[in-house]
Amino acid sequence: MGEGKSSSVAIGIDLGTTYSCVAVWRNDGVEIITNDQGNRITPSCVAFTDTQRMIGDAAKNQVAANPTNTVFDSKRLIGRKFSDPHVQNDMKLWPFQVTNVDDVPKIVVEHKGEIKSFAAEEISSMILAKMREIAEKFLGTQVTNAVITVPAYFNDSQRQATKDAGRIAGLNVMSILNEPSAAAIAYGLDTKDHFHGIRTVFVFDFGGGTLDLTLLTIDNSGNITVKIHGGDTHLGGQDFDAAMVEFFASEFQRKNRIDLRGNKRAICRLKVASERAKRILSSTTQASIELESLHQGIDFYTSITRAKFEEINKNLFERCMELVHKCFEDSDMAKSSVDEVVLVGGSTRIPKLEQRLKDFFDGKDLCKKCINADEAVAYGAAIHASKLSGDKNEKIQDLKLWEVTPLSLGLKEQGGLMKVIIPRNTMIPTKKQDLFTTQFHNQEIVQIHIYEGERKIASNNNLLGSFDLEIPPAPRGVPMINVCFEIDSNSILHVSAEERATGVMKKVSVVSNKGRLSREEVERMVKDAEKYKAEDEEHRQKIEARNALENLAYNMRNLIEDEPVASELSAQDKKKINKAIDYTLKWIDESDFATVDEFKKEEEGLLSVFGPIILKMIEDLDARGSESGRKSLKKHSFEVVVSVVTGLVSAVCSVIQVIQG
Repeated sequence: MGEGKSSSVAIGIDLGTTYSCVAVWRNDGVEIITNDQGNRITPSCVAFTDTQRMIGDAAKNQVAANPTNTVFDSKRLIGRKFSDPHVQNDMKLWPFQVTNVDDVPKIVVEHKGEIKSFAAEEISSMILAKMREIAEKFLGTQVTNAVITVPAYFNDSQRQATKDAGRIAGLNVMSILNEPSAAAIAYGLDTKDHFHGIRTVFVFDFGGGTLDLTLLTIDNSGNITVKIHGGDTHLGGQDFDAAMVEFFASEFQRKNRIDLRGNKRAICRLKVASERAKRILSSTTQASIELESLHQGIDFYTSITRAKFEEINKNLFERCMELVHKCFEDSDMAKSSVDEVVLVGGSTRIPKLEQRLKDFFDGKDLCKKCINADEAVAYGAAIHASKLSGDKNEKIQDLKLWEVTPLSLGLKEQGGLMKVIIPRNTMIPTKKQDLFTTQFHNQEIVQIHIYEGERKIASNNNLLGSFDLEIPPAPRGVPMINVCFEIDSNSILHVSAEERATGVMKKVSVVSNKGRLSREEVERMVKDAEKYKAEDEEHRQKIEARNALENLAYNMRNLIEDEPVASELSAQDKKKINKAIDYTLKWIDESDFATVDEFKKEEEGLLSVFGPIILKMIEDLDARGSESGRKSLKKHSFEVVVSVVTGLVSAVCSVIQVIQG
């Protein structure tokens, strides 16, 4: 948004793998904000062409025609290393190129004739900027404060990278909120007046790229207490689509003895068709695929039944249920204690998954309509954002969220093993400590390496940071070093180490920098984001100028072909105007790289032909004293054409003055 008043309003953004959603709390309720296409969710997709950058619906709508320069699934890259097996597997399915820069994945596209390289944070920031723009247009004010949601199982690197993306988008990220917790806030607000006592709720959040499982309790005072998080940050609806693409590609190869997997455009079209078929199969038992000239001019017509869909995705359904089982095993809670199973995310609409969940919970009805599966996360994020911004509304203030740590936190001990200090699913804020000693005689430096993760070998987990503690020399095993891990209410980890005998201490607030953007890189990307915003605005102005010129040309043609103007124009004058209009329309068709000034210049050229002829026609009517003709001309043309061209050039102003005189 351009110039405008700023405000303290805060928005909630669900930054999804496939779709994103933005909401705001106002007038004692949450409003889901529609985008410029009138849709309540926006594709998390960015496309680059020779002339412009597109985000959202416009980007997704042209993906089949521009596969290598249309980027999606950036959430599956954010905060990950290039060498991550998940990244390597995903790269085989993506039509766009991903390269390795110091083990950081970079997305490569061609934009305006140049090769550009983007970090996942930059692509995510473009989507966030789009959501911010959608909110600003709706609210009529600038917006900077936001709560952004992430999967509960995101590690620290992924969370910090998401926060960086928000900063690049010009947002003040007030909080990074777990998606199922946001959904729980939405559920808690909408149901708090309908029950008494404590309810145990299981949130099954299955989106395009991630599966989040959360077991929590809600009391009628608005306290939401998370008991356990589970899930997989790399399992979602996209994996069902990928399985279908592979199935159809194999069918194409079997029928035609040709492998289309190397054709990126064909794979992209197949992916779009597979996603559509998956949605259809949620409501019917069969879906058709009809793709003309899919590969080497060969048409591909086939169908898939719901039963076949369930068969080819059998391993994915099994994986989902394995994670549900593990969630209850880790929590030491019985599934019979669950009062409500809340479904969140578009992938929960798959009938087989609903049935498997219902069977697991011994026939319990699933809560599919208590909250909107697509909008619940943004809904809860908006409530949390408003509360953080200081809203005093009782509905908001009553809601309190007590979170847990999604991953175990610890340090590397002798032999390279992971010593867990704070187990995963520990309620925060929390403080835990343990004693350690030296490995060598007269050791003067103790290195503290801090990790998060569930692997037994520390190096297989995510390194958050490290520091050195200097101690007086002493025999091996004599120094007693107390290491304390403390997580505050903002999920910031503080680690301290103290040698007890001497009181020597060192304390740090741990922020993971490994694999993250440097401060200089973030600042550069912030400037680049402003540049792209300016380019987008320039393109918008160009489109408006093009449309205005095209409308003017067609309105002129309509005027000279309709009575009474047509009867007053000579054949020669009509031919002259039509020739000018034809030239303008042809010029428009070839004007992909024209500037706003060039459109205006062409507009002036067209009016320089049209204006004098219309002016002469009116003067001729005056000379003949044709009052009825003047009145008829006034009635027909004054509101139709003059309204189109008023104020554009002085020639038309002269026409208006003559008509009005």
